[in-house]
Amino acid sequence: MMMVEDIRGELDEVTAEEMAIIDENSEYLGVPRLLLMENAGRSVAEIIEQKVGVKNKKIVIVAGRGNKGGDGFTAARHIACRGGSPTVILIGRGGDIEGQEAKYNWEIIKRMDSSIKLIELGSYIDLAKLKAELDNADVIVDALIGTGLRGPLREPLLSIVKLINSCRAFKVAIDVPTGVNPSTGEIHGEAVKANVTVTMHKPKKGLRGNEQYTGEVIVANIGAPPEAEVIVGPGDVRFTIRRRHPESKKGDWGRVLIVGGGWQYSGAPALAALAALRGGCDLAVVVAPSSVSNAIRGFSPNLIVREVEGFKITLKHVDEIIRIAENLDCIVIGPGIGVDDEVFEAVRLIIEKLRSIGKPMVIDADGLKALVGHLDVVKGANAVLTPHAGEFRRLFDVDLKGSWIDKARIVINVARKHEVTLLVKAHPEDVISDGIRVKVNMTGNPAMTVGGTGDVLTGLTASILSKKIPCLRAAAAASFICGAAGSLAAEEKGYHILATDLLEKIPEVLKRFEPWVSGLSTVLEKRRV
Repeated sequence: MMMVEDIRGELDEVTAEEMAIIDENSEYLGVPRLLLMENAGRSVAEIIEQKVGVKNKKIVIVAGRGNKGGDGFTAARHIACRGGSPTVILIGRGGDIEGQEAKYNWEIIKRMDSSIKLIELGSYIDLAKLKAELDNADVIVDALIGTGLRGPLREPLLSIVKLINSCRAFKVAIDVPTGVNPSTGEIHGEAVKANVTVTMHKPKKGLRGNEQYTGEVIVANIGAPPEAEVIVGPGDVRFTIRRRHPESKKGDWGRVLIVGGGWQYSGAPALAALAALRGGCDLAVVVAPSSVSNAIRGFSPNLIVREVEGFKITLKHVDEIIRIAENLDCIVIGPGIGVDDEVFEAVRLIIEKLRSIGKPMVIDADGLKALVGHLDVVKGANAVLTPHAGEFRRLFDVDLKGSWIDKARIVINVARKHEVTLLVKAHPEDVISDGIRVKVNMTGNPAMTVGGTGDVLTGLTASILSKKIPCLRAAAAASFICGAAGSLAAEEKGYHILATDLLEKIPEVLKRFEPWVSGLSTVLEKRRV
């Protein structure tokens, strides 16, 4: 029987962002972050006990106000439970602690004043007071800043790190030594030089090659489910959404081109374009034959339609389409474009030209039919292919069978062979892979078998890709959002939803990941003279 371990792909190390996604997806799967923090702190205490002991030792935990500080608070409790008498020095004030889990554990250790000594340094950091505590320490635990580090250390952290390094104590870093970029390994001016680094769940990429700072690296199992690396969850969506700058202008947040439509189909390209807009891109342009361009315009005044002469897209239109595409961020090829040989020839040439300039693409529907027997055209392209199970079989001559784990193994192997990202609608799950990693989305419901939902998924994927998000990330997030929108629509309308109902629910899904938007409605009151 295949296990999740068999399909997790090449994830021996993780970036800070990948770890944050795993944390959030663990909670989505039912493992609270509070439990992850509990296990992290316990692991740190256990390793200190194994390495140097905790009884009759002066153990000083220097803690920041974030989650790494929360791990330190939890470690202090577990050290006390093992007979130690730790000191926790908070760099800042308890009221400024960030994150519910860290606050929760801070409140616990505040009540443990007979076994844990607490020192709040407040807004003014008294380095002399800190030095007096550290000079006589047997063990110093670095619980300052971990995967949240974004740039060079500033004062007072820089001086605190130098002070820690000047001490003779045995030093233990939680997750990543403060000052080491967890994703790149860059040293931000100064970094804690630890004897042991206890890193959570998986080694962080920035630890490799930094042995002078990390010392011995021990990976602690904190109880994050293996499925949290594979199942698409809210974490995968959150890290594709960026807060917009006040000075943002039209086009900064993505411009999508949809190449599609023909004398038989006008709805497919319109749905894809509207989904791209609902996904947050600034502009959605449809290139379509003149025979259908007015019908597409009629769907919504929000669409820009560029027409090319004739009843279908052919080779004579390719150069014009490429000129338009060069100024846009992501290209969708296929919705409703038609299935005759002339069209297929044009589709393949468009893909070849876009591949040569590295333009992100989403290839769907009739665009996939054009690739049957011509997969070399798309090999190595910066593209997402979105076949359903039948199209997958026709494209790759492979049946998708078995459990979701079996399907994931099949898809990752096919994606690796053809050097392309696949978003396979495998029913009831979607399987996404770039040949290195694989993700499986389980949102959605049987009501989404209605026509047009695939076009919505395609447009969403393109919208996220247009914001410079990598193919795997974009496809996984789009799959989750589309399925969640479908479930919200089904809650309201049962099995009687339309693809357009998904369009209306996409903002409802996305707004849950945009807490900053909720304050925008007060802008008039704030600026009233």
